[in-house]
Amino acid sequence: MINPTALTAKNHDHKDDSSYSFFADCQPASIQLKDVAWSPYRNKPLLKPITIEVHAGEFLAIVGPNGSGKTSLLRCLYRTNKPSSGTVLLDDKDIWSLSPRQCAQRIATVLQDTGGEFGLSVFEMVEIGLTPKSLVWGRSDQDFQIVESALTLVDAAHLAERSFGSLSGGERQRVMIARALAQRPDVLVLDEPTNHLDIRHQLDVLTLLSKLPCTIIVSLHDLALASAYADRVLVMQNGEMQACAPANDVFTQQRIKQVFDVDTIIDEHPITQRPRFSFYIND
Repeated sequence: MINPTALTAKNHDHKDDSSYSFFADCQPASIQLKDVAWSPYRNKPLLKPITIEVHAGEFLAIVGPNGSGKTSLLRCLYRTNKPSSGTVLLDDKDIWSLSPRQCAQRIATVLQDTGGEFGLSVFEMVEIGLTPKSLVWGRSDQDFQIVESALTLVDAAHLAERSFGSLSGGERQRVMIARALAQRPDVLVLDEPTNHLDIRHQLDVLTLLSKLPCTIIVSLHDLALASAYADRVLVMQNGEMQACAPANDVFTQQRIKQVFDVDTIIDEHPITQRPRFSFYIND
């Protein structure tokens, strides 16, 4: 059984780290889904009813094959897809009762598609993350420090003056994560944030996320990364939740075969003591 208080305390242990000082006012939020379903079609639900609570301060990873409903679920969480039925609650308040600005003040997102470059520099792209909580025109010294700190945390400070459009896919991804960090959210939702990243930056980004004093919800293709970093793993298949539990309970040979159609040898990682996988096809 997950202890929500313990989860929150675990993440808040990192608040004394000066690198994270701009997160000092973060208030990790809980998110509840109550029978949430969604579809753009009247009689063909792409996301079938899901009921789950993401505890304040928890790191939840969502895994599943392509087309399993991961992105559709995330869009319901950050107020893009309005559920066809059911309710999404942010600290017991329906997120659709909030204005877009109110929602952006508490939930930040990092999407797979970084969008257009807009002719902005990297610094200016990250600076956009300040907007939801900005109360006055212009930027203070503290605002600039937040942007600089966010870029430093994702190892992108050296890119600050570069044009965003000139960056590689991996560099763009790190900058978009920095922009979300500058937003100082209570909940951070990321859709495949390790796409385009090399192995070192994948580990750096997920280590960073695990240290943030906010609630983290992230979709991942890599089961090993989900196993290594998440407090719980939610497994999706055909728009349905198959399981949601700690990695040791979720990742069995039978479930991986059922969901991903591959065979697996599972052992224990000698350092993390989490499940470690060797996949093979045995048709």
